[in-house]
Amino acid sequence: MTTLLIDDKATTCNANVKNDELWINQEELEKTTGWSLKAEGFCQGNTCIPYPKTERENFVHGSEVNVSSFWTLMDKPILHDKSGDTWMLGTGHKERLSALNSLQAPNFSLPDLEGKQHTLSDYKGKRVFLTTWSSW
Repeated sequence: MTTLLIDDKATTCNANVKNDELWINQEELEKTTGWSLKAEGFCQGNTCIPYPKTERENFVHGSEVNVSSFWTLMDKPILHDKSGDTWMLGTGHKERLSALNSLQAPNFSLPDLEGKQHTLSDYKGKRVFLTTWSSW
């Protein structure tokens, strides 16, 4: 089983790693990423991204899809651990920039010093001051 880290969730699927590329069947692609392969290309909802038909073998082989090539086509980062058992399918820079420009902090939960969890959305409508610090 292969672990996929997408957005804020982890999921497992049956996958094949070939030459540093992640190949999963079309059913798993839709289940894990929400994208499906159609005649128009890779589709999610009303959005379809065509892939170069002259390079079909780099994207589709039988019932398997090369997620590495597809994610790269969308200009999104993808990386994996040394064994190829865990893959991170990242968000593209345009989406991250849009989120930063909105000045909306993503929802998250963190414990206080007593271990009680606090979630940002619990403070909706209230003023919240967020600060961060790092030693590196």
